[in-house]
Amino acid sequence: MNSDTPKIRVLLVDDHFVVRTGLASSLGLEPDIEVVGSASSVDEAVKECRTVQPSVVVMDWRMPGRNGVEGTQAVRAVSPSIRVVLFSAFDSEEDIYSAVQAGASAYLTKASSRAELLHAIRTVSNGDSFYPAAVAARLAARIQRQEVTPREKEAVLLILRGLSNKEIAVELGVSEATAKLHIAHLMTKLGARDRTHAASLALRRGIVRLD
Repeated sequence: MNSDTPKIRVLLVDDHFVVRTGLASSLGLEPDIEVVGSASSVDEAVKECRTVQPSVVVMDWRMPGRNGVEGTQAVRAVSPSIRVVLFSAFDSEEDIYSAVQAGASAYLTKASSRAELLHAIRTVSNGDSFYPAAVAARLAARIQRQEVTPREKEAVLLILRGLSNKEIAVELGVSEATAKLHIAHLMTKLGARDRTHAASLALRRGIVRLD
């Protein structure tokens, strides 16, 4: 690396101190990367972005308050030139798609190798995007699917609670026929055999969560 070449300024965002410290130590070994700050929440990340002006933010998905998707939107609102690498324990279609829609330039799971993370940081700092093959395949699959509406997501969660169509209608404040229609549309969009299969697929793809 030429000594005159600016280093890639990286901000680390994760609510676990040990993770931030470990990443900082590892990335600090690279001559072209400088860890300029760290944050444990989206609010802290926004403040740090204004102060240290990173070129790349490596951000966890799950944090207290706002998640990584909301965090991506928040830091890019500070400066659209900031590139975000979402570094997540989750790899469902919906998580990946949401991250890309929010403006993330790369999406890696926490099972990724150090080399892959370094490659992602360097790639996005040059203005490109990076999605490993498995992530890219899930993203492509999600792009081809129809959007699940908020009402259909509510119906899925009620199915997971074990409610009948009649009970779901009461919970949603609609007629039983309308509730059945929501469920039928959901099954079609997910390619599900029945309502139980639809609920299982919705969980697997990250469309809904039980937590």
